[in-house]
Amino acid sequence: MGGVSEAGLPPLPSSDRPEVAARLREALLGASFTADGLLDLLGAPAYAALARSETVPALRATRGDTPLEALVRLFLLQQPVTHARVADVLPVEACLESGWLRRAGADEVAATVDVRPYGGPDGEDWFIVSDLGCAVGGAGGIGSRDEGVVLGVGGASTTLAGITVRTPVASALDLGTGSGIQALHAARHATRVTATDVNPRALHITALTLALSGAPVADLREGSLFTPVRDDETYDLIVSNPPFVISPGARLTYRDGGMSGDDLCRTLVQEAGDRLNEGGFAQFLANWQHVEGEDWQDRLRSWVPRGCDAWIVQREMQDITQYAELWLRDAGDHRGDVAEYQARYDAWLDEFEARKVKAVGFGWITLRKSGSAVPSVTVEEWPHPVEQPLGETVRAHFDRLDYLRTHDDAALLEASFRLADEVVQEQVGLPGAEDPEHVVLRQNRGMRRATRVDTVGAGFAGVCDGTMSAGRILDAIAQLLGEDPVVLRDRTPAQIRLLVEQGFLEPAS
Repeated sequence: MGGVSEAGLPPLPSSDRPEVAARLREALLGASFTADGLLDLLGAPAYAALARSETVPALRATRGDTPLEALVRLFLLQQPVTHARVADVLPVEACLESGWLRRAGADEVAATVDVRPYGGPDGEDWFIVSDLGCAVGGAGGIGSRDEGVVLGVGGASTTLAGITVRTPVASALDLGTGSGIQALHAARHATRVTATDVNPRALHITALTLALSGAPVADLREGSLFTPVRDDETYDLIVSNPPFVISPGARLTYRDGGMSGDDLCRTLVQEAGDRLNEGGFAQFLANWQHVEGEDWQDRLRSWVPRGCDAWIVQREMQDITQYAELWLRDAGDHRGDVAEYQARYDAWLDEFEARKVKAVGFGWITLRKSGSAVPSVTVEEWPHPVEQPLGETVRAHFDRLDYLRTHDDAALLEASFRLADEVVQEQVGLPGAEDPEHVVLRQNRGMRRATRVDTVGAGFAGVCDGTMSAGRILDAIAQLLGEDPVVLRDRTPAQIRLLVEQGFLEPAS
């Protein structure tokens, strides 16, 4: 691809010059234009402000003459820099020729794209390319002017990257790749990466991101959802941070799905099952409607394709006014004409009321192709803090489902378990009371769950070190409490099953 320009948007650097991208990468690394280098230069407050689209602290911190300060102003803050100031740092002429830079006045150059340093999970120094004004903190209103704009790293991007299962696979598919963040992550553990997007500009920018990050080339295909995928193609991993915003119309390509309500997310989930290899994962971020007269959990269960286990987590829910205001502000509509803003707000509420939508949920959807005759589908609300990355936690969740599916209560009592790492016990009750009202087990890792247990459950979990079977532990507890061991063996497996399912207990073998 050469330097292309969509309507209303500036030309992009050529993606046909990998040698220039390699030289530029070497120059950026040589000047410490990395995530760690930025933090050292700017300091934590200015660095954090960038993620909120606030550039003034970073501008103040880059008023010196070092090469790193010049690069931050040039590629991250979109400030023209004198040719002489960067000539000793960058291959300026090659960057001008290939379109990474443009001339700005007689003696200055300016960047044609944002370039944001991004630290990989194993300390890799990556660079995410995006349209000008979109490297940090989201669109900042640019989308209201330029429909085909391509954003850089945002909270949704990093959330999806963090929850994705990272086992080595032969093939991965990134649907709606945007600036290529998910494809970049997938390239670390997938032999073959395919990335698609309905926006050709996004595919071009993905190629730039991969080249500038020193990653392998991906198979880039234009089209919506699974349209670019051949009928005979299946994958071990599918990821998507789709344009999930539920809005009237499809004004902004980078966020609006263009289908009615949450149909885009539903379609994506339902069609993914046929595209997964056995044991493969499909992981998405999504929005979904809470409709009057419908149970939202049942509604989402109906999305899950046949032959797939699913784990769906609602992380947040907003009423329709909060939701409309969030995305109108994302597009910058609140800074424009008041009457136009109010008319758009009104249109959003009209649309929701017509579909009897009372709220919108946001969360994660993970499918695992199991082929089980009785798939496991878990739909839950978990708005509490979690520990990212969660990819290993997600993988372990499905491993535990397999274990429980193949172990009835009798087999469970014959098995042995270990208490998961960093699980603590809390006793809750009135001050001075002899016995607690209830006991809570709490995780300090992963999902950071908390669950109430009875005295038997707490005692059982406390002695699980993998050396004794569950049945023998219950017999000992029965003797201590003066209970009938047969009755205890009969009523406790359900509690053990829950503790295993939620990750408090792990099978010892």
